[in-house]
Amino acid sequence: MSETVKLELAEVKRLSLEILTGAGFGARHAEAIANMIYRCQLDDCQSHGLFRLIISAQTIKAGKADGDALPVIAPDDGTAVTRVDAGKGMSLLSVEAAMPRLIEKTREHGVAALAVNRCFHFSALWPEVEDLAAAGLAAMAMVPSHAWVAPAGGSRGTFGTNPFAFAWPRRAALPLVFDFATSAFARGEIELYKRAGKPLPIGVAVDRDGNPTTDPQAALNGAMLTFGGHKGSALSLMIELLAGPMIDDLTSMESMAFSEGKGGAPYHGEILIAFDPAKFNGGRGVENDERAERLFAEILDQGARLPSQRRYEARARNTERGYVEISEGLHQELIGLLP
Repeated sequence: MSETVKLELAEVKRLSLEILTGAGFGARHAEAIANMIYRCQLDDCQSHGLFRLIISAQTIKAGKADGDALPVIAPDDGTAVTRVDAGKGMSLLSVEAAMPRLIEKTREHGVAALAVNRCFHFSALWPEVEDLAAAGLAAMAMVPSHAWVAPAGGSRGTFGTNPFAFAWPRRAALPLVFDFATSAFARGEIELYKRAGKPLPIGVAVDRDGNPTTDPQAALNGAMLTFGGHKGSALSLMIELLAGPMIDDLTSMESMAFSEGKGGAPYHGEILIAFDPAKFNGGRGVENDERAERLFAEILDQGARLPSQRRYEARARNTERGYVEISEGLHQELIGLLP
């Protein structure tokens, strides 16, 4: 029996839609979620691809998310801020609905922000900033999550995994994009280590008594750690503030309390900030793009890799061969979710 299963690309979308609609998502939410899962799986982002169908189904079953909620975009007040109320729906449909206004506002003001409130969030951030970069904008995105991560020097969950994504547009190449959790590992990665029966690296987590652990289950029962000690901890705190109190939404501690231990995706807000280089570069767009490209070339010349380079290579490979690979165990679990 093989350890992996090959899924044709069309099957990734079909399987996702069938599971999502069967779990209780309306057609628009199911399509938005399936599109995100497809993009992540196409790039071999295993922790945020088909694996995320499990938490999506759990979120509906927990009874707090609304699978039919339609986003409500606040009236345009003439500022550079766009607000959208997800209405306790998943975040993706709200971002999708408000993205055109964010792009328009960024081109008008030079800098603009999108605040998504009252959303459940489970997904990668890089597709959203990559889409903004495809429109010629630089962008960043941030969200809190659940209080799974201890601050530097602490021993209990206070921060979320608190991912941060950034994208830089390029004229003759795919955008430079990175997306990483401020925790040493993403929560989904620890889940995947547990499923594979593999020990975690040192420095990823502590057990419920605050002792270092490489046991994935002990880590899930205890607390995760930030990357880079106090530096990652400070970045995580920044994200808590920018994507929480600043946009009138929940911190990771409040999100965890809201869940009442019922599982599913965290409930909080999201902030995206976009920049129009044309408003900043003094009319010297070509020259400044060339300066950025020289910087990228220097990195590559040393044998280093640009952020997102591996994902783009996976995207090209999987697109050409027409299929992706997932573990057999995950495939069986997904089949079990079918209605």
